[in-house]
Amino acid sequence: KQYTSLQLPINKTLISYLKLRESLKTPQLSLSLSIYLFLPTRRHKQLTMAALCFTVSPVLPLGGQTNKDVTKPRSLRKQLKITAQSAANNPAAAAAVTDAVIRQERIEMSTLMAPVFPPPLMRVAAESLQYESGLLGAVPKQKAAGDGGVHNAMSYLTRILSSKVYDVAIESPLDSAPKLSERLGVHVWLKREDLQPVFSFKLRGAYSMMAKLTREQLAKGVICSSAGNHAQGVALSAQKLGCNAVIAMPVTTPEIKWKTVERMGATVVLVGESYDETQSYAKQRAKEEGRIFIPPFDHPDVIAGQGTVGMEIVRQMPGPLHAIFVPVGGGGLIAGIAAYVKRVRPEVKVIGVEPFDANAMALSLYHGQRIMLDQVGGFADGVAVKAVGEEPFGLCKELIDGVVLVSRDAICASIKDMFEENRSILEPAGALAMAGAEAYCKYYGLKGESVVAITSGANMNFDRLGLVSQLADVGRRSEAVLATFVPEKWGNFIQFYKLVSHFLLKAKPFFSSYFSIVYLQIQLTMGITGWSHEYFRVQIQIRRSQRTSSHSLQASDQCSLIIN
Repeated sequence: KQYTSLQLPINKTLISYLKLRESLKTPQLSLSLSIYLFLPTRRHKQLTMAALCFTVSPVLPLGGQTNKDVTKPRSLRKQLKITAQSAANNPAAAAAVTDAVIRQERIEMSTLMAPVFPPPLMRVAAESLQYESGLLGAVPKQKAAGDGGVHNAMSYLTRILSSKVYDVAIESPLDSAPKLSERLGVHVWLKREDLQPVFSFKLRGAYSMMAKLTREQLAKGVICSSAGNHAQGVALSAQKLGCNAVIAMPVTTPEIKWKTVERMGATVVLVGESYDETQSYAKQRAKEEGRIFIPPFDHPDVIAGQGTVGMEIVRQMPGPLHAIFVPVGGGGLIAGIAAYVKRVRPEVKVIGVEPFDANAMALSLYHGQRIMLDQVGGFADGVAVKAVGEEPFGLCKELIDGVVLVSRDAICASIKDMFEENRSILEPAGALAMAGAEAYCKYYGLKGESVVAITSGANMNFDRLGLVSQLADVGRRSEAVLATFVPEKWGNFIQFYKLVSHFLLKAKPFFSSYFSIVYLQIQLTMGITGWSHEYFRVQIQIRRSQRTSSHSLQASDQCSLIIN
């Protein structure tokens, strides 16, 4: 069961292997020889590795002729890694590498057992796929999820029905939204996942996976990487199961969030400037300490836990239902809901909702493969994911009906709608499905139908409420923010002022780190009634360009003009 790893020049490969076999003095012992030829190639700015493997027969007498064309390839003068491994070792680990057997007469290449290195994800820009808000886009070419398929719908149904999430989670209510329903002319129902013990649905998936761990695994502890709701879900689940939990969070995490996790008894480690760095740390520590890594969305048990939301909706809504609107980040929630709903009530549409600047699922469905966003908008931080999970994407491309995109302003308007309905304040990602449902109903002129929107979370940073209130009226289109360029020519500014002076203008300052402020001082050469100063100041607040759509004017692309 011993494992030996050597780094050797290519021309000493077989000699060293034969000496190793001879030193063991056990001809009957099966050895696997894995030869890796590292071929550095640049693709998508990442270093990839090509592999070459050989097959050999261990029980034949030593000796024989070797294939010189294989052992001394002209173009592959790189270092290789030889792994001699006993067959008594883990067979699964042996199968994962390039296994081979030395034959007496020659060395053969094995193509069937060569290690598979997945290509890097295609990198795309969010702006490469933009369509009108409310339109059901990125509709996948649906395939029937057969009972024997990779994404077995029946197996997920079984997982969801047997999930133990209710040890810690509640069956969240399905509340009506009478004011929103009256305005839209449809029956809007809100699935209140913001009322969970951690104010988010994430508790379901975390506990669903952790409840299946053995006593030995729980004794070693768990670890996760998260900047928000998943961290709280893992911490509370660990508290319930009595196991040690380490939560890795980026150093930029607000104090209120990591202190909340700490109060639940978990060990918080602030590491990494970005989520990717934090996740790398968590996975490495999991290997070193034997902890179980709890992913936020890319695991069947996590997906099944989130799928209990769909099970509850079907039970709570026995009548006709047009669609369920689900916020999409990594895809775990919508994958779980679709896995249940499409099996039990296939006529109900399952529609994802994403921000214009964080549309990883829409782009993945459009391209037919998982993609990586170059940049992702961080306003709805709960869904600010550059790439969706592999397992969720496999389910979504077979089961969901499409994705609706919404603007930042529409999200803020939905946060205000929720406050007016229930005096509850959602986080931006928590109001995402409401914004999508409203945009969809308006776009298609839906009347009299019933729709469900999942309010997925309420962990709002208090200091962001000011920005939300400023953009909410813009999202409702009850207020407009306009911009214009005034040429640097004598008298043009006074002409502009006269043009707009009869309108009701509102000086609305913006207090946000998103804005840069520029002050201009203009000298007046003519008298203006009511002005007593020779100088007045024009304050122009310009938001840094973070375009979220190409089809409509966004508040993020404009400025406000204030005359003091």
